Amino acid sequence: MTSAPLPPGSTIGILGGGQLGRMLAMAAAQLGYRCHIYAPEAEGVAADVAAESTSAPYEDASKLAEFAARCDVVTYEFENVPVEPLSSLGKVPLRAPVKALEIAQDRLAEKRFVEGLGGTPAPFAPVDDEAGFTAALDAIGTPGILKTRRDGYDGKGQWRIMSPRDAEDLTLSGNALIYEGFVNFAAEFSVILVRGLDGEIRFWDSAQNDHSSGILSRSTVPAGADVAAQVPAARELAGKVAEALGYVGVLTLEFFATADGPVFNEMAPRVHNSGHWTIEGARTSQFENHIRAICGLPLGLTDTIVPAVRMDNLIGDQANDWLSLLQDPANHLHLYGKGEINPGRKMGHVTRLLTDGHG
Repeated sequence: MTSAPLPPGSTIGILGGGQLGRMLAMAAAQLGYRCHIYAPEAEGVAADVAAESTSAPYEDASKLAEFAARCDVVTYEFENVPVEPLSSLGKVPLRAPVKALEIAQDRLAEKRFVEGLGGTPAPFAPVDDEAGFTAALDAIGTPGILKTRRDGYDGKGQWRIMSPRDAEDLTLSGNALIYEGFVNFAAEFSVILVRGLDGEIRFWDSAQNDHSSGILSRSTVPAGADVAAQVPAARELAGKVAEALGYVGVLTLEFFATADGPVFNEMAPRVHNSGHWTIEGARTSQFENHIRAICGLPLGLTDTIVPAVRMDNLIGDQANDWLSLLQDPANHLHLYGKGEINPGRKMGHVTRLLTDGHG
């Protein structure tokens, strides 16, 4: 698939008003593009740095059509944008494609899709009612995790089932669920790629990821030996996913490094928190390359430019330490402009380039 590159001065529509949209808009401005943010909230951190914004529900077909008419290409910053209303965008290109959203929004569809491409997810089974939960427990056993099939994020919508007794005490919500067996793993890591309109794919180095209470707390490059040995196989799968979807833009797959090879965890059809280190640590950031890809520009190099990089999320009141963080001249501080500090809310991140692999 090829088309003429969008010239500077064109307008990029971004569905979603959070920090990922904010950083996409900043990267777009560097390349001379205008951004138009569409989000339900009246005020958002992406709109603060964009040329234009629309506040309306995603389900508002007329507002979406008006938005699309002012854009030359549309992308999204999170994967839970409702799919059905997107037909209102009309002929304006949506990159990445709707199919990527449809699959990523349903954990069961996501795992079946990846399994069909030869990937290995954790053992899983659909849970639609009490009988289905019993069958899943019988097939997979405990420990495991019961998850909503849709809308869960940063550990939300998940219940750990450590023993059959935990299952007895749980009342199902009536929502479509999925039960997954626990995975014994040495480390978690992500594969982030960018695919251009011409089908070219480039990968960034894989970060090893640490989580706290289900939220990413730290990403480190290079990853440890347990991860490094499994990156080639994980990249092969990620490339197959991108090709099967006809993907354009940045795509992220998360994995567990296990004794039996990489186990697929989940897919994010967008720029990703574990790739924030690329702003300072890579030749071209994930945000710039996403803009390049969706606008039909040549992709930038993705190699890491220092021996090591560490990115730490600033969660909740950790953002209050902004001054002490800036007192270390080696730190690169990114605050997202969010007003209210709540526990578990990502307020920013800090990146440190490590010239000797330590620091």
